[in-house]
Amino acid sequence: MAEQNRNYTADDITALEGLEAVRKRPGMYIGSTDTKGLHHLVWEVIDNSIDEHLAGHCSKIDLVIHKDNSISVTDDGRGIPVGMHEKLQKSALEVVLTVLHAGGKFDKNTYKVSGGLHGVGVSCVNALSSYLKATVHRDGKIHEQEYSDGKPISGVSEVGVTDKTGTIIKFSPDSEIFDSVIYNYTTLSNRMREMAFLNKGLRLNIEDQREEKDGKYKSQEFHSEGGLLEFVEYLDESRTPIIDHPIYVVGKEDNVEVEVAMQYNTGYTENIFSFVNNINTREGGTHVGGFRRAVNRIFKDYGRDNGYFSKLKFEISGEDFREGLTAIVSVKVPEPQFKGQTKGELGNSEVTGIVSRAVGDVLKAYLEENPNQSKRIVEKVILAATARNAARNAREMVQRKNVLTGGGLPGKLSDCSSRIPAECEIFLVEGDSAGGTAKQGRDRNTQAILPLRGKILNVEKALEYKIYENQEIKNMFIALGVSIEDRDGERILNIEKLRYHKIVVMCDADVDGSHIVTLILTFIFRYMKPLVEQGYVYIAAPPLYRVSKGKQFRYCWNDEERQEAVSAYSKGEDDSSVKIQRYKGLGEMNAEQLWETTMDPTTRMLRRVDIVDTMEADRVFSMLMGDEVPPRRQFIEENATYANVDI
Repeated sequence: MAEQNRNYTADDITALEGLEAVRKRPGMYIGSTDTKGLHHLVWEVIDNSIDEHLAGHCSKIDLVIHKDNSISVTDDGRGIPVGMHEKLQKSALEVVLTVLHAGGKFDKNTYKVSGGLHGVGVSCVNALSSYLKATVHRDGKIHEQEYSDGKPISGVSEVGVTDKTGTIIKFSPDSEIFDSVIYNYTTLSNRMREMAFLNKGLRLNIEDQREEKDGKYKSQEFHSEGGLLEFVEYLDESRTPIIDHPIYVVGKEDNVEVEVAMQYNTGYTENIFSFVNNINTREGGTHVGGFRRAVNRIFKDYGRDNGYFSKLKFEISGEDFREGLTAIVSVKVPEPQFKGQTKGELGNSEVTGIVSRAVGDVLKAYLEENPNQSKRIVEKVILAATARNAARNAREMVQRKNVLTGGGLPGKLSDCSSRIPAECEIFLVEGDSAGGTAKQGRDRNTQAILPLRGKILNVEKALEYKIYENQEIKNMFIALGVSIEDRDGERILNIEKLRYHKIVVMCDADVDGSHIVTLILTFIFRYMKPLVEQGYVYIAAPPLYRVSKGKQFRYCWNDEERQEAVSAYSKGEDDSSVKIQRYKGLGEMNAEQLWETTMDPTTRMLRRVDIVDTMEADRVFSMLMGDEVPPRRQFIEENATYANVDI
């Protein structure tokens, strides 16, 4: 022991200077180094421009994805100060870009509210970029400074004169830090649209210089004069409203500004999305708690006082008041307390009461002034409560048969022999035929097979108790070992006894197969979302082609790979001995082929299902699986992969 102590000396203590800590442990600052972390860099820069808008100094933000996947964000705000910082004896621009917890967000005379609270945002972007260039238009002059790996490679230099103000940040994410440095246009454009709804009057433009058509780059402009009212209508565009117009709340108390838009529809899901100082708080927080409290309290009092609930033989639950509700809860808080740098949840306790009072006052007045609309909502609540009671009984019937409570596994399940969830995986396979092939080709120790007959129920259109009566869905619940429980008036998916840490959806690579995948993912998103959030859900990627010549063969997952294989085997000449087999279904493969292409962990390709944007995922599922045809047709035309196949 004494020897060990002697080996541990002051020389073993490492002190990371400047931005080295960010490069050493990037996940601590931006959450991760995967696709989410990559896009988080853009959010940090845009948030600074949004803060300028909140302070009244920015009306336009331009985002450009350059051909090399570098990013430029340009605003017409005041421009980052470039003068000498008295204490640090360097340009304020360099301080902002190189010093953690430095910025104007700590001074409430500069920014009354801000999303960039911790002062580490743009300096983190700099630290995690192989190259960054800052250009500032301010005081009639243009200043520039360049960086590499977070370190300045030039001083702040004056490069011209200007009659504009604003800041341009151009950066290239470091490919040695991030898993991928390829930006997704849809992810970025969705965020820009979101910011336009949250900031009435602000113009946001996005341009993708990687994609050009008819001499023009792919681009969009986002601008909203209706703000949250337009936002909630956009989210509900494929749902049928039960009230004439969204309910709108605006209020202010103790310098906390509250804005809420809410709409009731004929659907069965609750969709509440929340923001603090324009930051999407995906895990909710005290502002969401205050909103729910107000909805529960006001509707419960209204229904009781008017005798609507007198004949019910069971208690109304909080979730009954929120079924079919789409709401945006946005607050502006001078001193928000977020949980973590990624700002996923608001912790300020005082905000609960402020939001509850603001929403409660408006809701109470709305119900009194709109009796017909109010009656529709209350009738919807009663229907939700009745269906919930039936669903609970149906759930209990399913879970009573669960293997972990004394019942048995589904007869169609071919289970694996291992009982260690971390090494076990289950394949949800389309059809008994493909399921039989998968059973023959699998690794029986760690791979389980559950064949699903045909297309499962579309849960987007079904009452909840009908879902638990569906045999295929019952089989999934029982096989996975998960259960839905009521805790404090909320339904929670209990995954403590989840039997597999990889849930692989394996369907044919055709239109019907894609439809079945969408049905299964809709069910998982609505009723088993924690499985996705914790990274347990995957989609198998069976090959589309098998190209062969003699005893040589190659599997191909797309047309480009097929063309490369044909060219390699034919050596560029027309060679009739090169055979191309198009796999339309999993059943066309034998067990050995299915194993080596789709199930073998050493060679297969799986796509992990992730939720990058919960709001957009909710909107797309509702649009794809709902009743409105035009938006679905447009989406399919823009995104279909198999439009010309199997016609």
